[in-house]
Amino acid sequence: MPALSMHSPVGDLTLFEEDGAIVALEWGWGSVQDPSPLLTRAKAALDAYFDGGPWPATLPLKPHGTPYRQKIWAALRTIPAGQTRSYAEIAAQAGGSARSVGGANAANPIPILIPCHRVLGTQGLGGYSGGEGLPTKRHLLELETRTTNK
Repeated sequence: MPALSMHSPVGDLTLFEEDGAIVALEWGWGSVQDPSPLLTRAKAALDAYFDGGPWPATLPLKPHGTPYRQKIWAALRTIPAGQTRSYAEIAAQAGGSARSVGGANAANPIPILIPCHRVLGTQGLGGYSGGEGLPTKRHLLELETRTTNK
């Protein structure tokens, strides 16, 4: 499976491709580097995003998951950069409960690109399983707020 690692402000990331689409983004440096044109394009888009550039919305993503999780992840992709939604709002849009949305977020195989960091709890940030947890979520939200308020 093609893979490409990169440095980012939220830690090292490794992107994975299968059948012409990104299927995973994991924290850490992958032991195998097998870049493809898509992964090189995705890395460049993420580098630009982390530098305050546009959100990389046009990358082909194909996360593996249940039909319900697919529905949640599709709803997450509709949240514009710099905006947030609550777990309850995503549940109202895609079905299920706020708790089940949280479970789908925790299982998100392509964090950042499927922006689960844009989903907040009713009492605050909620959780985040990527990178260093809540500090990573705060960093991503602050980056997007700065970028969209230029």
